[in-house]
Amino acid sequence: MEPNEALGIAAQVAVALAGFAGVVVVFRPQSLHQWSAVDRFRLRLLLHNSINPLAYALFGMFLLTIKPTPLWIWRECSLFAVLFQLPGMIIAFRSSRKLSPGHFKGPGKILFYSVGVLGGASQLIQIINIVKLNLFWPFFLSILVHLIAAMLQFARMVLLLPEEEQGK
Repeated sequence: MEPNEALGIAAQVAVALAGFAGVVVVFRPQSLHQWSAVDRFRLRLLLHNSINPLAYALFGMFLLTIKPTPLWIWRECSLFAVLFQLPGMIIAFRSSRKLSPGHFKGPGKILFYSVGVLGGASQLIQIINIVKLNLFWPFFLSILVHLIAAMLQFARMVLLLPEEEQGK
């Protein structure tokens, strides 16, 4: 599969996942401002993990339209991914620190930290791609990690009941 095809498919999946966030909001019994802090955090993660791969794929497709294709294209895409991801990582980390340890228990804790480790490893591979590799697969891996995280988050939000606020 050529990079332009892979990026196009990834962009379509990312748009679909972002749309599923709207489905989650519509089918919940309360309005969004009445959700628990952890459920709002999960929705932000779902949106974050849908918007980022869409932005990455669109940026990659944009660079592929330049003729002749730049020699540094995948380095530039990885740099874009790292810079675009950084604010989201900071916001997610700060938001997770505001939640009580009770919100992160059992399978949810394992899932949260596993996806965090995968995301961190993906970022490290992006930096290696910028410095040395200049290959497509590390850039696409970053897209893939976000899409998998969004799919897991969507399934979790649909299949599990909304959580009650701590202290109620």
